[in-house]
Amino acid sequence: MGPSPEGSGHLKPIFEADFRPCSYGFRPNRRAHDAIAEIHHLATAGYRWVLDADIEACFDRIDHTALMDRVRRRVKDKRVLALVKTFLKAGIMTELGQRNETTSGTPQGGILSPLLANIALSVLDDFFVEQWAAAGDSQQRRNRRAQGLATWQLVRYVDDFLILVHGTAEHVEQLRHQVSEVLAPMGLRLSESKTRIVHLADGVDFLGFHIIWRRKRGTNKWHVYTFIADKPVQALKRKIKSLTRRLSHLSYRETLVRINYIQRGWANYFKHAVAKHTFSHLQNFIWWRVINWVMQRNRMTWRAIQRWLRTPRGWQPIAFDGVELFKIASVPVTRYRYRGTKIPSPWPTALTTPAQRHDLVESPVR
Repeated sequence: MGPSPEGSGHLKPIFEADFRPCSYGFRPNRRAHDAIAEIHHLATAGYRWVLDADIEACFDRIDHTALMDRVRRRVKDKRVLALVKTFLKAGIMTELGQRNETTSGTPQGGILSPLLANIALSVLDDFFVEQWAAAGDSQQRRNRRAQGLATWQLVRYVDDFLILVHGTAEHVEQLRHQVSEVLAPMGLRLSESKTRIVHLADGVDFLGFHIIWRRKRGTNKWHVYTFIADKPVQALKRKIKSLTRRLSHLSYRETLVRINYIQRGWANYFKHAVAKHTFSHLQNFIWWRVINWVMQRNRMTWRAIQRWLRTPRGWQPIAFDGVELFKIASVPVTRYRYRGTKIPSPWPTALTTPAQRHDLVESPVR
């Protein structure tokens, strides 16, 4: 059996040495919450104009030749290169059992796809890090803004990214064209319909969160808030509805187990947002959804439900065969600790170039 470029750890440590701090997706010790915390940190420091970018069919259009060129810069072992190329050319099996050739893109769901996507999109990271370094130190950046020029930062999670600008909408428009030029050699382009220029006063959705700069109620002070976006809330409701349909053949116990599993995972992801009100709303929605499902399935009346769950001490939790319906509102909401440039790397000694060491020690905002 030949070497596995992912499983044996051949590629990840090599490319982690080159990946920039602005990239968070599918990287060790980094997560979506770090990207959100970075956006919150930058926005608080005045980076409030945003290029909300969407790459059109990113995983399907990455140019194989350009991608392999970037891989060859760091990997010289011909066996590993051959495996990566074989992976890219593996093709797609259709529903009819036919194999379609792939001349571009990386197979979604493949073991190497996230890493290869990060390698391809690192062209964007390199471009913005070089521009940041060219802007000078913190004092030089302040002088630059005083002269009516802009500074900006990239926050990327695989193919989802935002560019936060301390400047004007015109500056963001200029960056939009530059981003298109950087992505073009990789066979990628921005979606004209989905790429937007927005101000954080209007809010922006990213990785399931809604980030907005607004006035604190009852004061004249403005702050950056991170809420849960509408789409994940609606998606959760659809999942609960599908499990509690009238014609569902699942047992009560199995249904509660699945609902609880969905709730816990969802709440653990979003518990660092301003989420208490949303959690309470969802708990009420789920409780009524389960109650209505039980009433329809057993032809029970509301009075029968009260006899079942209501006691002199109040309402009892819904439970079947020892499984109790989880209360999502009981999940504590906590602020995620901003880690900035202190995110540890499994391979710290890999950061050998002066530019990379500079990225780790200097504040990314001033």
